[in-house]
Amino acid sequence: MKDPRRIIKHPIVTEKSLLDRDVKKRYTFAVAPDANKNDVKHAIESIFHVHVIGVNIMKIKGKVKRLGRFEGRRADWKKAVVRLAADEHIEELTGGA
Repeated sequence: MKDPRRIIKHPIVTEKSLLDRDVKKRYTFAVAPDANKNDVKHAIESIFHVHVIGVNIMKIKGKVKRLGRFEGRRADWKKAVVRLAADEHIEELTGGA
């Protein structure tokens, strides 16, 4: 079994993710590129001690960036949107509310 702390990299905090968190009980995380839905589900359940209802995973392509005449590319990454049971929340991410 993979280490849960290597699967979940960090939470994603944007206006859209905060609205999803407060209204729909959905939390957004950056995850390891080789993680699948089952890995993410077990990692969230073991780290935060909550029940996960569903997991959606998206691959984000890295952007092409320029600095003068030099062109580079940001790395591809993967994010997961995790839906929890209606009566649960992750206290570490909601400020204990």
